[in-house]
Amino acid sequence: MTDSREPEDVEQGAVKPFLEHLEDLRWMLIKMLATLGVAMVACFFLASPLLKLLIYPLQRATGNAEPFLRTLEVTGGFTVALKLALYAGIVVCCPILLYFLAQFLLPALTSQEKRMLAPVLGFGVGLFLVGVAMAYFVVIPNALRFFIGYNQSLHIRSEWTIQNYVSFVTVVSLAFGLAFELPLVILALARLGLVTHKFLRQKRIYAIPLIFFIAAAITPPDLMSQIVLGTPMCLLYEACIWIAWWMERKKRRAAENTV
Repeated sequence: MTDSREPEDVEQGAVKPFLEHLEDLRWMLIKMLATLGVAMVACFFLASPLLKLLIYPLQRATGNAEPFLRTLEVTGGFTVALKLALYAGIVVCCPILLYFLAQFLLPALTSQEKRMLAPVLGFGVGLFLVGVAMAYFVVIPNALRFFIGYNQSLHIRSEWTIQNYVSFVTVVSLAFGLAFELPLVILALARLGLVTHKFLRQKRIYAIPLIFFIAAAITPPDLMSQIVLGTPMCLLYEACIWIAWWMERKKRRAAENTV
């Protein structure tokens, strides 16, 4: 009897040799690197509007961002433009990179997994964007106000290099975006049967403090930022418990119908 989990091409008897898989992998990487290179070159010439986009949280926090930013290197502006080109290039071409990755993985997936791929990717991208937006519009401006106020209490003038500021904004935004991918990880484990809704419910007493500990580790050292990240993460954890329960019930009903 054929296993329902076998890839579609295996069921049809069209299995690729190992060397052909390596060739497909090589071409996928070549297409990804070429796409990323083109996107980086395009974004390099848009460095000025991209920098204004990153400076917006500081502008919002202070009303005038210019006195707080400077560069100490002759090539400082050029270095920042290269960093922006890399970061923005990855973001811009991310859908295309995911498309190339899907092309490589699709032959190894079952029909059911192929149908789930697009919703899962869409859900993951949506969660990532929500996390980045929360960091960009709420956390980073509040964190900048906190650091400026704290420096003033120590009679220290706040002046940052543009390289340091860009790194701060991008790292915090990326950390929030990745943190919001937690539900996908939990649901993937539930789908594989490695965790159950009962397990998630029992570990809630440990999960919630751990979530706030992680929030404190990846956010600036102010209480508001930690609450802004920790609270929705706890709500998403609760949502995962219910989704895992629904998945288990659906799996049980499918098993009962096949008997």
